[in-house]
Amino acid sequence: MEKLLEGKVVLITGAGRGIGKCIAQRFMEDGAIVYTNDIAEGDMAEWSEYPICFDVTDSIAVKQSLMKIYKEQGRIDCIVNNAAIIANQKLGMVPKPLMEKMFAVNVIAVIDIIQIASRLMARTGGGSIINIASVTAVVGSPGQVAYSSTKGAIVSMTKSAAKELASQGIRVNAVSPGIIKTERFAELYESDSDKIDKRIERIALGRLGTPEDIADACSFLASDRSSYISGHILSVDGCASI
Repeated sequence: MEKLLEGKVVLITGAGRGIGKCIAQRFMEDGAIVYTNDIAEGDMAEWSEYPICFDVTDSIAVKQSLMKIYKEQGRIDCIVNNAAIIANQKLGMVPKPLMEKMFAVNVIAVIDIIQIASRLMARTGGGSIINIASVTAVVGSPGQVAYSSTKGAIVSMTKSAAKELASQGIRVNAVSPGIIKTERFAELYESDSDKIDKRIERIALGRLGTPEDIADACSFLASDRSSYISGHILSVDGCASI
């Protein structure tokens, strides 16, 4: 039986750990040829056949890496823009350099990757671009003004890019995670457990999300089963965003 993503060529950014790593492993299980990116290789070589290290804010490295994939495989079928920086600081305490870094990684780098990848996808009849947004883009979150702003930009970008690239057969969607139980979550919980407990109480399904929940959503959007879906923001938050 053919697997869901059999033979699809995929690049996943920020795949060194957490949600990105889980997405990469799910895609590999589903039959995709997965290039895993992070700024440093870490342990990717131990579990990934195609680790590819570059800084997503380095436009030259981004172009070189995408061209490398295209030359090796003859196409790029899917991009998952997962790399991101998150910082939890009150509105009046966020230093400008940190804000600029967050926008550089979370927004500008995503546009840069989409610009280059879409040109390559158009050569072979289209593809799927999946951006990772956040529930904070919809409901907001105290202490995350800068971060939620970047994810709000991802939501707007996804909708506009979907309309612009549709004529080339390129679908653009976003997955919007709620509270996901990752290593990063454990760190945040230690520093602000009371606030997080209150947010967990508002999750209608009564549990935290898992990286696997996000990976499943991404796999569906990368597959041909979602061929008539574009410009959609898929909330994976246990019904916490409404």
